[in-house]
Amino acid sequence: MYDESPSHSSISGFAPPIPESIEETGLSFQFLVDLALKTAATESSMTTGQVAERLCLPLPLVEELLQYLYREKYLDGRGAVGFNSNRYALLDRGWDQLRRLMEMSGYIGPAPVSLNAYSALMRSQALPEEKVGFDQVERAFSDLVLPESLLQTLGFAINSRRSLFISGIPGTGKTSIAERVNYALQAPIWVPHAIAIDEHVISIFDAHNHDRTYDEEIFQGYDRRWVRISRPLIIVGGEMTLESTDLIYNRASRYYEAPFQIKANCGTLVIDDFGRQRVEPEELLNRWIVPLERKVDFLTLHTGKKISVPFEQLVVFSTNLEPSRLVDEAFLRRMGYRVRIEPPSESIYRVIFERYADTAGVVFEPEILDHLLQKYTAERRIRKACEPRDLINRFLDICQFRGLPPILNEELLDLSWSNYFGMAHE
Repeated sequence: MYDESPSHSSISGFAPPIPESIEETGLSFQFLVDLALKTAATESSMTTGQVAERLCLPLPLVEELLQYLYREKYLDGRGAVGFNSNRYALLDRGWDQLRRLMEMSGYIGPAPVSLNAYSALMRSQALPEEKVGFDQVERAFSDLVLPESLLQTLGFAINSRRSLFISGIPGTGKTSIAERVNYALQAPIWVPHAIAIDEHVISIFDAHNHDRTYDEEIFQGYDRRWVRISRPLIIVGGEMTLESTDLIYNRASRYYEAPFQIKANCGTLVIDDFGRQRVEPEELLNRWIVPLERKVDFLTLHTGKKISVPFEQLVVFSTNLEPSRLVDEAFLRRMGYRVRIEPPSESIYRVIFERYADTAGVVFEPEILDHLLQKYTAERRIRKACEPRDLINRFLDICQFRGLPPILNEELLDLSWSNYFGMAHE
């Protein structure tokens, strides 16, 4: 059991301990027996070691479960294969029981952890183990050109884990900034494959959204029901609905998948293009007003039962709409930090262009950049931080098509400009 949370100073060297008894798993004996039976049924015959590997539980505990199923005539013993390890196969009585179990829950996989264990470890890992300094923030945003005052504000948000509201016109780099907030957090965290509430299972680990470190073996034994991952960065945009913020029940497999905000625990959750989702901003903010303030979310099982889970991530709202059009001032006051990203000055634009050109291997004379900036003035266009990258990429497309070396001149710059901003084709 995880009765006590490890101290923040010991998180990096901490690993969830191996359970040495059924009680220490935090799950009921019957739940584990049922899961062991479903696992044993996946092949015609299976050894204790194979079941233990799939359940991510110690061999002696799994043998205890299988011996119970053997005594109850659900399994047939097919001989010993080693110490605390035998071969088993399902009997007719076991197949009948399996059908009943699969009607209640189709989950087959690593044994879950208890909700209490999950909550305790998420809260222990939520805050950075060591406070992030200005140097770390600079490194996290090193590929962007940002004013020092903005970097400091981002550092305040990263350390405090309070929400961040970023606004500004399209193309000013809001999404790029939001994505890199997570880069300043280096220490990996532990997440479980799944959690269990009574007989209900909620899948937590998601190989698509969680980047596993695969370094668990550096610890002297650990509970293999947990995996070590980099702090997650999850970005949701226009596809988001209010329903997607609650548990997702798969009626075919009869177990749940955690919503995106739970998968983002101890990391960063970016709500991109806020205000353009398939849910009204007021509805979403009303749904999350309590979680943002109290760091706890309430989810509903399909039976109607409500459960409370940690809401321990840095939430970043990014929008190109005016904040006053989205939410009222009362809600904005509940935001931890608010920043507005303005279009780059001429000097900043030059630095962005030169950096990206150097990265892309593009050669140009200084007067080419003067010519580019004059075009903005002539056409009364607002400079945007994304445009140096986009214009250089259009230029490289032209070079590739024509078989030219990446040497930028006025003619090719004008052609790149016209293709980017649109031109008439007579």
